[in-house]
Amino acid sequence: MISSGGLTGFWIIVLLTLYGANVGEAQINSLNEPDVPFPPARPTAQNLAAICHEGEGRPRYLASFFPRSGASHFVRCGKAINRLESWYSFCCSGQEALENNQILCCAQQAWKQALSQFCEEEYATMTLPYHCCVNSGDARWTCFNSELPNPNYKRRPGYTAPPIPQEPGFTFDANAC
Repeated sequence: MISSGGLTGFWIIVLLTLYGANVGEAQINSLNEPDVPFPPARPTAQNLAAICHEGEGRPRYLASFFPRSGASHFVRCGKAINRLESWYSFCCSGQEALENNQILCCAQQAWKQALSQFCEEEYATMTLPYHCCVNSGDARWTCFNSELPNPNYKRRPGYTAPPIPQEPGFTFDANAC
């Protein structure tokens, strides 16, 4: 016969185990690969509010998130997302863009530049590049904007992004809007 205290302890351990499997920075999918939802969706008028107001609830990918080897592609994806989130923060801060159409234009420029830099990094390795990177022009952007894991830029419940330094290299061109 099991005591009620023993049964309670058992359920607490089960709940902590189940809860712990779904939280924290490091999440691994069924293929034993880091879970990096990629690619990010193109900024639109429909997802701009979430891009600007829910950024702290979307994952960032620190070096400790990834295994020591065999994850270089996922590291590049994580770096691209970190870079993009940093640049989105710049676009949404109001320092450069005062109107929604300027904020959207800035976010779209950041999206294209972050993904272009991602493709450059993909081609700088001895592996096959991400399939969208083989395209150019509008075909590349259409490819990146298909099969999106988080098209509405929803936050991850219970998650708060760790602070990451501002990524250099992005300049908003208001004349291109």
